[in-house]
Amino acid sequence: MSAPKKTTGRSLLVVSATLTSLALTAGPVLAAPSPSTSPSATPPAKMSTVGGARLGQAGTQVNLASGVPVLPKGLTARSWIVSDAESGEVLAAHNAHWRLAPASTLKMLFADTVLPKFPSTTEHKVVPSDLAGMGAGSSTVGIKEGEKYTVRDLWLGVFLRSGNDAVHVLSAMNGGVKHTVAEMNEHAEELQALDTHAVSPDGYDAEGQVSSAYDLTLFARSGLQKKDFREYCSTVTAKFPGKTKKTKKGKKVRESYEIQNTNRLLSGLDSDVSVYPGIAGVKNGNTTNAGATFTGVAERGGKVLLVTVMNPAKNEHNEVYKETAKLFDWGFKAAGKVAPVGELVPPRSAAQPSAQPGATASGEAGGAVGGGGSSAKPVASATAASGSGGMGIALAITGGVLALLAAGAFLINRRWPLPDLVRRRR
Repeated sequence: MSAPKKTTGRSLLVVSATLTSLALTAGPVLAAPSPSTSPSATPPAKMSTVGGARLGQAGTQVNLASGVPVLPKGLTARSWIVSDAESGEVLAAHNAHWRLAPASTLKMLFADTVLPKFPSTTEHKVVPSDLAGMGAGSSTVGIKEGEKYTVRDLWLGVFLRSGNDAVHVLSAMNGGVKHTVAEMNEHAEELQALDTHAVSPDGYDAEGQVSSAYDLTLFARSGLQKKDFREYCSTVTAKFPGKTKKTKKGKKVRESYEIQNTNRLLSGLDSDVSVYPGIAGVKNGNTTNAGATFTGVAERGGKVLLVTVMNPAKNEHNEVYKETAKLFDWGFKAAGKVAPVGELVPPRSAAQPSAQPGATASGEAGGAVGGGGSSAKPVASATAASGSGGMGIALAITGGVLALLAAGAFLINRRWPLPDLVRRRR
């Protein structure tokens, strides 16, 4: 993917958009409420405003203007979000910060936290304690006690089969489940994913475990900075080690079997869902409490979009993938035409004035905060801001914005090598 042109112009646009957004939304960011123990029927009246005031409002947020396609009909998900993976612009959203049970999409946070810890070639022999504490009915890839697995094997088990057994083995290698969950929550805070509270590393239903469509998108965006993460989440099929058996001659032979990615838009496992053109990951999930959840990334025409869908109300087979595909279709048609309603915020470390181009962050983000022009027609109205004092506020914060510009411009203009993965899928 070629580097974007007119870097200077885009950087100036970032400053302008940021000043405008901050002037309109000046004030403290709403703190996320305490994790609920059970899903609510309706979104709360007040949600986090991380990424922009519009994203904290209940209902659908999109700027309709001339040339902008209407949103697809039949969307039933409790929460969803469509964003530009590279610029960070949120093109449209619905209850983006509603804290809901995440199911196995939480494994994106687990992977983004733990994946850098171990080389892919590291081997680990599984002991009984590694598999202790898995929830009843957990999805598994077939880890066997007493057998050795490489870290690469384990990550393929996590991404392709959503194997909770592979998650628990990696957690054991990382100091245990409790330690790993603590690190996940710390990393979520670093990413400014403040709707998230992890209780289990695998996303299995647990009291108080919540995330949001916005946060899941942050996890995917951060993970996709990593080459191994991109490779694992885009792999369709792989050979997985089985049991070691003795032949009739007494020779030990390790069996293997094929595993297939359960992401239907990537693998096309079911006849009612086709492989989505340009799909390159990321992660699906489904539990009794969470319903179906999914975050996907796809590329088309030089645009890379992220779509997250949580818990469709429509009880049809593969509905979460069908609604995701509709939102991808809309996003690619709307990209470059629709004024964004918010942004995917950068990690705290990336937002520090000391950040320099070339620095490596665990999760890279950034992007212009979009505000609708005078011709924009929001589906759900944005919070009205008084015109008086707006310029004063903008001037007061100009210094801080300019201090962030160097890091922000680098993060915005860095592009990911997703097309290589996409071409394999085509």
